[in-house]
Amino acid sequence: MKRKKKERQEELIRLIEDTPFITDEDLAKKFGVSIQTIRLDRLELSIPELRERIKDVAQKQWDETVKALPLDEVIGEVINLELDQSAISLLDISEEHVFSRNQIARGHHLFAQANSLAVAVIDDELALTANSEIRFTRPVKLQERVIAKANVEGDDDKGRTIVEVSSYVDQELVFDGKFHMYRSTE
Repeated sequence: MKRKKKERQEELIRLIEDTPFITDEDLAKKFGVSIQTIRLDRLELSIPELRERIKDVAQKQWDETVKALPLDEVIGEVINLELDQSAISLLDISEEHVFSRNQIARGHHLFAQANSLAVAVIDDELALTANSEIRFTRPVKLQERVIAKANVEGDDDKGRTIVEVSSYVDQELVFDGKFHMYRSTE
């Protein structure tokens, strides 16, 4: 019995390394055991749950692709990134983001989410905001989720990359901006 468990655990390690997004349910079916057995095996082997494995893979991917700033310096959670094309981030508005008297998000948090996303989407070691034109269209409140979408539009007459960022709460536009980004010319 112990040998069978050991073999299963060795195969479990290999399988998760090859397919990190496999669910506990799929693993249980594959090995013909209960989901609880798989969870106990993962716990014993210090293998994180699916959500943590997904985050880990995403972190490694971002670390390899984001050039202009570290991922932990992007405001919000980057969920999609195609360098020099587009990017998307999420920001859940919590107590730290709002004015205490009216529970409305401070504008600099929305700007920071958009600006850092504009920097992250640039495929260059150096990306700085030269100037921006921004507009807030409605207040964002505590516990709302802001989805920022950045699109690289091309270059302006000064050779700066233009990045358009639009931020939404439940598909309602709350912020938009045009960021003119300086990048190195290596």
